[in-house]
Amino acid sequence: MPPTIRRAVIPAAGLGSRLLPLTKATPKEMLPVGDKPVIEHTVRELVASGITDITIVVSGGKSLIQEHFRPNPALVAQLRADGRTAYADAVEEVAELARKGHITYLDQHGPYGNGTPVLNAARNIGDEPVLVLWPDDVFVAEVPRAQQLIRAYEQTGCPVLALMPVDPGDSQRYGVPIVKEDLDDGLLRITGLVEKPDPKDAPSSYAAIGGYVITPGIIDELREQTRRWTEQQGGEIYLTDAINAYASTRAVYGQVIRGRWYDTGNPADYLVAQMAFALAHPEYGPILRALVTELDDDRTGSGTPDPSTT
Repeated sequence: MPPTIRRAVIPAAGLGSRLLPLTKATPKEMLPVGDKPVIEHTVRELVASGITDITIVVSGGKSLIQEHFRPNPALVAQLRADGRTAYADAVEEVAELARKGHITYLDQHGPYGNGTPVLNAARNIGDEPVLVLWPDDVFVAEVPRAQQLIRAYEQTGCPVLALMPVDPGDSQRYGVPIVKEDLDDGLLRITGLVEKPDPKDAPSSYAAIGGYVITPGIIDELREQTRRWTEQQGGEIYLTDAINAYASTRAVYGQVIRGRWYDTGNPADYLVAQMAFALAHPEYGPILRALVTELDDDRTGSGTPDPSTT
């Protein structure tokens, strides 16, 4: 059996520039989706999947993330004294979530690229596999995405990428896997990724989205990239390059995730995620559906009284 995955890394050092000016003062990871900040959805998914050691890699201006998960006994005591028990319970629940996930924070250092936060965290990981999930992505699934990735790793003992089917016309937005073999139940053997290909050149109809099981061999490839970066005094370090280098000689797999995926990294998709979670809320959903119906009636004129009857 391959080693048990108990660690996870959440890279949260990005600027969130695609959401400016919304993210000028508020980290993109703290923007709400439903009644929780987006990064809390990721932490909850990891804890529900048995992860007991979460490293959040941050940069300057991200202190709100730490404040959100930090216990606040004074606030809880005041809420209970005011009889606001439900709010007190909610605040305590977030702190308990952080305790279960044993969240630690690490400042990002090194060259640009999404491989850098993984390398930063690698010093604390040792010779173990690790989950890497980006907090831009929110999944709604009967079986959490993290559990689906862990299950695929337990079957293969190899690196695993989270995949989702996409419209071929959208291939220029994603890394697209080269599929070597379909092993059923959504598990695919892949030989690499093509980054943002033209639709006519896309090697498959899948996209690699925010989730990976990274093994020590991938970490070694990232270190090799760093060595070359140091020698050349420039360049960027990306997980895609490390995965492609690894896959040239060893097995890599993709797991097609069952569930609904919401990307919150750009304004349009963020609004979609907001609306979807609001519509699913037992209290707010009926209000929003009634509002949408009312606005649609106004747009089509079906809500306008017939002049002949007035």
